[in-house]
Amino acid sequence: MASNLPWGSPLKGYENAAPLPTTINPDGKSLYNPPGPQSASYGNFPKPIDSSNNGFDFHIYYMPNSEEEMQYARELHERIRREFPELRIYKFWDKPVGPHPVPMFEVNVFTPHQTGAFFSWLVVNRGPCSVLVHPNTGDPYKDHIELATWIGRPFPLLAEMLKRSPR
Repeated sequence: MASNLPWGSPLKGYENAAPLPTTINPDGKSLYNPPGPQSASYGNFPKPIDSSNNGFDFHIYYMPNSEEEMQYARELHERIRREFPELRIYKFWDKPVGPHPVPMFEVNVFTPHQTGAFFSWLVVNRGPCSVLVHPNTGDPYKDHIELATWIGRPFPLLAEMLKRSPR
């Protein structure tokens, strides 16, 4: 059955799959899922993410007019460099750069495993900082605006600085 959804169907490739059971697990809430093959997304980023350079960017924002927040961000930057040396960690900016409305520093991850580990670590260690997380698909506007997610309070980006790719 063809999907009428403008995004396509998330069930593409499963059109002829057997129905899933409706059995409830012993916890009384969750559904039983029969064993099956592990998702390829555990080992490789899904398309259209282009991991030839890096799969995701994490932009860690801080408010420069708060001395305490700036100090926390500087210490977080150092901690990330010490705890995650395999990641690409950029310099600490003391002013806004590019489409980012406040100062930040950037961290790049290269594998789905790194993405999940770093994301979960930042959730509990980001302190007062906000984090823009976006994939790299080759379309900077879509990556930063449409496919992005936030840890903490979101900031409006200067979207006009991002090129919009033809669709």
